Order: sequence, then C-alpha cells, then structure tokens
Amino acid sequence: MTRRVDITVVGSINLDLVATAATLPAPGETVTGATLGRHPGGKGANQALAAQRLGATVRLVGRVGDDAMADEALALLAAGGVDLSGVARDAEAPTGVALIAVSLAGENQIVVASGANAAFLPQHLTSPPRGALICQLEIPLATVEKAVAAAEGFVCLNLAPAAEIPETLLQRADLIVVNETEAAFYGERLHRAPGLVAVTLGARGAELRRAGELLASTIPPPVEVVDTTGAGDTFVAALTLALLEERPPRDALTFACKAGALATTRAGAQPALPLRSEVEAIP
Repeated sequence: MTRRVDITVVGSINLDLVATAATLPAPGETVTGATLGRHPGGKGANQALAAQRLGATVRLVGRVGDDAMADEALALLAAGGVDLSGVARDAEAPTGVALIAVSLAGENQIVVASGANAAFLPQHLTSPPRGALICQLEIPLATVEKAVAAAEGFVCLNLAPAAEIPETLLQRADLIVVNETEAAFYGERLHRAPGLVAVTLGARGAELRRAGELLASTIPPPVEVVDTTGAGDTFVAALTLALLEERPPRDALTFACKAGALATTRAGAQPALPLRSEVEAIP
C-alpha cells in the first residue's frame, strides 16, 4: 500500500457563486436565464480538499471572515477531513468570494473579491509547513515567500494568477505548475528554474519538463465536460501527490490528467473533486 503523505496548503479560501448559462457574456452583454449555485472554493481550499480526497493527509492554512459565508466556504473541507486548525477568522475582512459564470460547454469566467485572503499577512504564519508545501498566488506574495522560506520539504508553486515574482521562489520550487497563458507570461524564466515545470494544455493534456527538456506528456481521458472550474486545482494536487509517492514522471502526469479530467464532469469546484478510487478506476 502506498504510504500516506503529509501536505500543507497555504492559500486562498472562497465561497464561489456560480451562474450557469447557455453562453458566456461578451463585454457589455447581459445573459439571462442562468441558474445560481453556491459552492466552497478558492485555489488553496480546492487544492487542499483535492489532495485529501486523493489520499494525502492535508493541513490548510488561510483566512476567512467572521461571517456566515465562512461556514459555507469551510463546510466540505471539514466534512472531508482536512485539518483546519491553521484557518483563522478575520474580524475586519469578509470571506473571499468568487463570482463565476459557466457556459453549458463548461467554459468559465471568474472575478474574485479577495476579502480575508488579501489580509493574510506573513505575521499570520506562526509555524512551518508540515510535510510538503503547496502555494498559489491568490494571497499576498510576501506570505507565499515566508511559507516557502520556512518549508523544509517538497515545494509546489502553482503560479496562478500570473504575477511578478522574485527569482528566489522559482529557484526553491521542486514543482511549478502553470497553464498555457501563465507559461507565456513567465516565459523562459520557468525553464531556468532547477525544479520540474508542468504546463497544463486544457483538453490537449499536459507536459512535464525540467530545464526545458520534455520528460513526459499526456492527454486526458475523454469525459463529458460540465464545469472546468476546479480542474486545474485538482491537477496541482494530484501531480504533487503522485510525485511525493515517487511515481515516474509519465505515471505522475497521467494520474494528474485523469484527476483533472474527472473534476470537469460535475458542477462546482469542490463538489466535483474526485476520490482516488475514481481516478484509479480509469484505464
């Protein structure tokens, strides 16, 4: 049996308000007839729950508001067994909210009101990460820098949303995960980093490189896409976990692509996150 690994996720926690419509609006256009859903989200929270469902022991470190939305935002994490002892309530900032429009084809548009995530400052990190570390860029960069500096184990940086970052972060990361748009933003800096670099390509799959050299590439299994919102976060968690389990690069990338594909088959981010047994059932 594969040993269970410890992962600490330092990152964002949101409540997603998801409007599903036939098509996404163009600039200045109003689309009517949508249905509204409320789902826990935020890249940090999504990656934490995804890793837990895929077999890791996960601690989430972040901030929410002292409001009713916080209870909704944390509900599935608590039910899923994620350690929330590192999640604090901010008396002055509201819980982060993501406004998400989803088309029937599964494409989405997202606007985030960061709330307490933006108030997650370096001084709020009071203990080093336990085990491996996963970070994203939906919290202040200084907080990410402090978390990475304190990490003693494997570090995964999901460099999303794209932002200017110091070279020290790139040099410390054992794994960097970006999508095509983010990869274009960072350019060759990614491949001057010593760690692995994974680039997700949507329906075309993903690539894994080191120093620019292609180590593995794969395409996802065919699925009926409902909502792509949580797919990238699932991929991040799954690839990190697979590498920590010492799977070869191609096997790790295939596992991550399968997990990410399954996350598109149900509505919402966290409600759609797959279990390990579901991923392993795919041939």
